[in-house]
Amino acid sequence: MFAKMLFNSLDFAFFLPLVFSLYWLFHKSIKIQNIILLLASYYFYSCWDWRFLSLIVISTIVDYSVGLALSKKEESQKKRMALLWLSIIVNIGFLGFFKYYNFFIEQFIQSFALFGVAIKANSLNIILPVGISFYTFQTMSYSIDVYRKKIKATNDFIAFSSFVSFFPQLVAGPIERASNLLPQFSFKRRFSRADGVAGMQQILWGLFKKVVIADNCAEIANLVFNNSAEYSGSVLVIGALFFTFQIYGDFSGYSDIAIGTARLFGFRLMKNFSFPYFSRDIAEFWRRWHISLSSWFRDYVYIPLGGSRVSKRKNIRNVFIVFIVSGFWHGANWTFIFWGALNAVFFLPLLLTDNNRNHLEIVAKGRLFPSIKELFSIGLTFLHTMLAWVFFRAETLAHAWSYLKGIFSKSLFAIPQFEGNTQFTICIILLVFFMALEWFGREGDFAIDHITKSQSRLKRWLLYAFLIFLIGMYIPTNENAFIYFQF
Repeated sequence: MFAKMLFNSLDFAFFLPLVFSLYWLFHKSIKIQNIILLLASYYFYSCWDWRFLSLIVISTIVDYSVGLALSKKEESQKKRMALLWLSIIVNIGFLGFFKYYNFFIEQFIQSFALFGVAIKANSLNIILPVGISFYTFQTMSYSIDVYRKKIKATNDFIAFSSFVSFFPQLVAGPIERASNLLPQFSFKRRFSRADGVAGMQQILWGLFKKVVIADNCAEIANLVFNNSAEYSGSVLVIGALFFTFQIYGDFSGYSDIAIGTARLFGFRLMKNFSFPYFSRDIAEFWRRWHISLSSWFRDYVYIPLGGSRVSKRKNIRNVFIVFIVSGFWHGANWTFIFWGALNAVFFLPLLLTDNNRNHLEIVAKGRLFPSIKELFSIGLTFLHTMLAWVFFRAETLAHAWSYLKGIFSKSLFAIPQFEGNTQFTICIILLVFFMALEWFGREGDFAIDHITKSQSRLKRWLLYAFLIFLIGMYIPTNENAFIYFQF
């Protein structure tokens, strides 16, 4: 059996062409293609830990059965509600146990300790199943949409199972909606050269983001965050800056590879990132960052709470609930909860002044450069985001506060001195190149897609060759896992 099936691994480089060839060999049969995808997806996940495959199977069976039961016209509203809660309890139950059990036990013990009461409760050595935060939300949303009668339940178990476990986006999203992805398992797929080219382009761009940008930035970010007490404020700023680009390159890189891989099989996944670091305010940032999760919380938490169609006070409450729950979704740590709350605070002035939907189009659309005002807004938003990422990266709240205290000290203006000056210089050059491509390609689905459309074949292939060269130069012997696998 292969080792962990990382997109940036040699194992996946063998796995993908094999599944691709077998899949299109049976292009005349949708059923066989779906079976191939299902088996490939189960094998893909088993390479991580075959024991947790049972969780995916259980979620699949439960939500498939709930969907069929909800579609029966004779069911009473009371029974339909009970069926919906069955789906929610099973999915949230899995997520809550594996991801949050120890966190709640520890908070329970600490709460009683404040009053001098010693409580003995054992934590468990629980392994977090990879991707559980993603596939539970995906399958649960299917039951909710069937309950709301927004979509019809499927009676094709193979298609539904393939939808839940679709290997390109199984481990770290995008979190697909059944209304978008599930019907694609029932339609005849035809391979086209355009899809093949676009898919490979996006895979290439995703690998570049991960291997060249994220992994290089990670070396400096990890060095600084892991030894933050030893560095000046100026170095701590550099550490926060490099983590800001690390998490973007890492997570959006995964999404690009996932979307590109799906396209090779004739599927269209939703866009998950849309040049978020060119946002002019926090509201725009959250419309462009992890779009599938942001829209999930909007549709299944924010709007059911009343959304913006309530009093201003309740609207503020709803915004804070969504951001805090979103932070908690990322991990069982107070740092994530505070990170979510901090973003809500940043969002609050826009909400109070009704300016939270000012920037719906990409910045400087149709223009080469932004205005001075746009440039200032982008810079200010980026600084807010970078500040919040400190809490996301820190091990504890105390670590985050200590890190920020170090930044806002007199040493902020000191000349940065730390190990790895050569690595720092290389990363800066790579980031300038990366952000230049992002800027010039910002009006497309992904950067090099938009750039290459206006270039000659020679220039396109020169760019591809250069990106492949960089990937080959920086690809590590031991593959680095993607950050969001821990969520």
